[in-house]
Amino acid sequence: MSAEAIVSWAGRFFEDFTVGDVYRHALGRTVTTTDNIWFTLLTQNTASAHFDHHYAAQTEFGRPLVNSTFTLALVTGQSVADVSQNVMANLAWDEVRLPHPVFEGDTIYSQSEVLETRESRSRPNVGIVTVRTTGFNHEGTVVITYRRTVMVYRRGRGPSRPVLHPDVQRDRGER
Repeated sequence: MSAEAIVSWAGRFFEDFTVGDVYRHALGRTVTTTDNIWFTLLTQNTASAHFDHHYAAQTEFGRPLVNSTFTLALVTGQSVADVSQNVMANLAWDEVRLPHPVFEGDTIYSQSEVLETRESRSRPNVGIVTVRTTGFNHEGTVVITYRRTVMVYRRGRGPSRPVLHPDVQRDRGER
């Protein structure tokens, strides 16, 4: 197979965003007890509702709540391939809303809608993109919404990636 036949997704550049476009992010993720406990401990969150099953059983939910910042991180991560694969910097997460709790065992999916694009006034190599991202569980219930603003490289203006994987270069006799 020639190198020209190898095609891979490199993400969107600033020029690829159009206001009104909606990207249904490809990957869903089932949240585990381990995810919730590790993330809670890593962030030094001491709320027992996240990691003490006995305590959580006594709350109105009757079970542990998934750490809401884990939900934000997970849904943001799901959006990277479509929104920020070519990011220079995150600028803001605004209007974060958590209308329904996430529980261990829930599978989370997400989508983003392009709200605004504009050229950067200070950096000619990037543009600014604002999206509204929505995360929902396997039952279709919205669990998080937020606006995210990112600086995205313009095509051909950011760091370059190698064209071929080193093993492919070696197989072709290139060094």
